[in-house]
Amino acid sequence: MNKQTIAAVVTLLLTLPFGAVASDIYKWVDEDGNVQYGDRPVGQESERVAIESRPTDRAGVQARYQASTQARTERRQAESEAAEEARKSADEKRAEEEERRQKCEASRATMQRFVTSRRLYREDESGERVYLDEAETQAARQRVENEINENCN
Repeated sequence: MNKQTIAAVVTLLLTLPFGAVASDIYKWVDEDGNVQYGDRPVGQESERVAIESRPTDRAGVQARYQASTQARTERRQAESEAAEEARKSADEKRAEEEERRQKCEASRATMQRFVTSRRLYREDESGERVYLDEAETQAARQRVENEINENCN
């Protein structure tokens, strides 16, 4: 049995009348000066105590139990959603970091190629090499340095 079922059974048992017979309650002070209570008078100094009782409001007990259960369920759901959001956020952050790491490696490889190559070139629409002049080479190197600074720091 799950916890909710057990709680429901206990609540039901507590709300059922057990057939207790209402009896008188008496109060007295013993020889040591302590106040005592009992269902039978003890001596002349016993005084009857007026006690009022009402039957348990079963609908009220059930409503409070359901409200408590609902609040607990909502709290657990909110905690679960918050944990899921945190997990997604962490996954997204890891994915972004991995993407930056890959871009960094690619940019560094490109810069290494730029440094070791005698001449830089690009391919045109027909697939032929077009060699870069000094200004284009500097611009390409600057672009790769910016990518390295952006992705590797």
